[in-house]
Amino acid sequence: MFTHAVLFEIKPGEVPYYRKDSIMWARHAKKHSKGFVSYHTVKRVDVENQYVSIYRWKTRNHHDVFMKEFHDFLVSKSKAKVKSLGYYNLKAMDNVRDWKTHSTPL
Repeated sequence: MFTHAVLFEIKPGEVPYYRKDSIMWARHAKKHSKGFVSYHTVKRVDVENQYVSIYRWKTRNHHDVFMKEFHDFLVSKSKAKVKSLGYYNLKAMDNVRDWKTHSTPL
């Protein structure tokens, strides 16, 4: 499993636009890539105005092909004014999950 995460700084008035933009990106990924797994928006709890977009893919190649084809188009359609603080490419190693509650036990 390949995870691509982007850390953004977003002013409060831009958050609704960012969330709509993020869903637009995820819909395109779901529609145009058989390797797309999921998308999550998360807010950093103890840091003001920071959000992370997390995209999960079956492989890095699925991500790379999608981004090559759609990145510039989706940037042009996005409305939120955001500041990118970092990009993180992550590879899943271990996965423990409680299938009854769909959550990871502590």
